[in-house]
Amino acid sequence: MSDSPRPLILVSNDDSLTAPGIAHLVRILHELNAEIVVVAPAAPQSGMGHAITIGHPLRLDKSDIFGSEVEAYACSGTPADCVKIAKHYVLKNRRPDLVVSGINHGSNSSVNVLYSGTMSAAIEAAIEGLPAIGFSLCEYGDHADFSHVGPWVRQVCELALAQGMPAHTALNVNIPKNAAGPIQGIRLARQADAKWQEEFDRRLDPYQRPYYWLQGAFANFDRGLDTDEAALAAGYVSVVPCKFDLTNYEGLQALATMWQLPLPEAGDAATPPQPLASEDYGPAAE
Repeated sequence: MSDSPRPLILVSNDDSLTAPGIAHLVRILHELNAEIVVVAPAAPQSGMGHAITIGHPLRLDKSDIFGSEVEAYACSGTPADCVKIAKHYVLKNRRPDLVVSGINHGSNSSVNVLYSGTMSAAIEAAIEGLPAIGFSLCEYGDHADFSHVGPWVRQVCELALAQGMPAHTALNVNIPKNAAGPIQGIRLARQADAKWQEEFDRRLDPYQRPYYWLQGAFANFDRGLDTDEAALAAGYVSVVPCKFDLTNYEGLQALATMWQLPLPEAGDAATPPQPLASEDYGPAAE
């Protein structure tokens, strides 16, 4: 934890340092009496997933966009880059009590979590052993209405700081748009089985050269009532715990049977790794 009596919160996003969503997030976190450090992309990085910069130098420019009380930087890289350079350079030996990414302009429910730069910043923090939350509002555009999100962002962050979080976990939090009606509460959920039904529209530029534009519609194939999509449809804030271990443990067992191959432990049942109790993200320092 940080040495300060106030919690230290690292903030990032994928919509850039100048996006309205991150400005709302910083204002909400101020209400927690937290020390806030922001490292966010200099330009929009939506859909970048967990990309990192390895073939070009990273630029880091200090900014006063949030006022003198908030240490803020614009990074030329991706959301994952932002968290990496924040941990290893900006914060140096200081460990954040919480890493918060967002507030994203648009939903990151279901399969969108794989493409999301917002969630990649949070997942990068989890990889680094830091408790992390990604917040998204289910309304796209620079003029999205963030006026109702404060109590829900504050409640989730307060719970994470006071009660702790499971180790190696990033929370994917999606908030219904204001126009959808009053929010009913917060609901824990699993990721829905849904995907984009995609197609490429072929077009011609002014020189009659073809180019392609990705488009499509979102299709939810999951009828379960315990999913993030179901929670959002019912007017709840959805909270999905995410991990970066993508191993399909049921698939591992199935392949051992179908292909007659030994499991890693000479035939023992394959189970997800169990973190030590000491690795749990405990509450923030008083």
